[in-house]
Amino acid sequence: MQIHLIDGTYELYRSFYGAPSALAPDGREVGGTRGLLRSLAALLRSEQCTHVAIAFDHVIESFRNQLFDGYKTGEGIDPLLHGQFPLAEAAAEALGITVWPMVDFEADDAIATGAARWSSASSVDRILICSPDKDFAQCVEGERIVLWDRMRDRIIDERGVLEKWGVSPASIPDLLALMGDSADGIPGIPRWGQKSSSTLLAEYGTIEAIPPDCSDWTVPVRGAAGLADQLKEGRDDALLYKRLATLRRDVPLEDELADLRWRGARREKLRILTEAIGDTRLVDRITTWRPDST
Repeated sequence: MQIHLIDGTYELYRSFYGAPSALAPDGREVGGTRGLLRSLAALLRSEQCTHVAIAFDHVIESFRNQLFDGYKTGEGIDPLLHGQFPLAEAAAEALGITVWPMVDFEADDAIATGAARWSSASSVDRILICSPDKDFAQCVEGERIVLWDRMRDRIIDERGVLEKWGVSPASIPDLLALMGDSADGIPGIPRWGQKSSSTLLAEYGTIEAIPPDCSDWTVPVRGAAGLADQLKEGRDDALLYKRLATLRRDVPLEDELADLRWRGARREKLRILTEAIGDTRLVDRITTWRPDST
């Protein structure tokens, strides 16, 4: 079997900015939710989509905000988008998908936990993390845990991670710590860009293993002396950023693998929801309903 783990936050963002604006009968903006519903319904029509879960950032802040004041917050998020998160979670539940709404952790942590938990199950052939987000690259294992960019229909396995980012999956948190990740509010270390960071991490694997004296580096890097000085000065920051960039694999998910099996949409819940968002035609696209559909 294959397991599809969906980054619901990413999907809602993509639908909100990519789908047309739409108003519900009560005047609410629901374009993102409509787009998300249609996208998920299309995925569920695939015969290979038998076990599926979706994770949302129920609140934007997480434990990482307690570690670093500069970490991403909900500030600047369009209120019309932010207001659709509860509706999007309800939409996924109405489709019969297992939903993980995260509060203390992030949606990424839930997905990383699920991938790690079930990757060794003998009945699982492959786990597809449905997101192109580079944060998830650290979860990739060979061809067993892969990223799937649904928009481009592109699979990124362990070789693909190395080709795209220049490091192995295990070094992705170190890479993000050094070069920074503006999407998550991680500033990185001054002067350390992707090329210099990936070159040294490809050689040493981790920030901790990079020799403090650049004369001991066994690979040539432009501006080595300045890079070494910056890393020496900002070493504690780099290790903090690495901690921020490392996805947790210990989220207390209550579901067992069998709970992820998709048995069909919930007829009554989907009817009520599609009426609420003014998109009742979506029901006609659903061909599989839960036997206990409510």
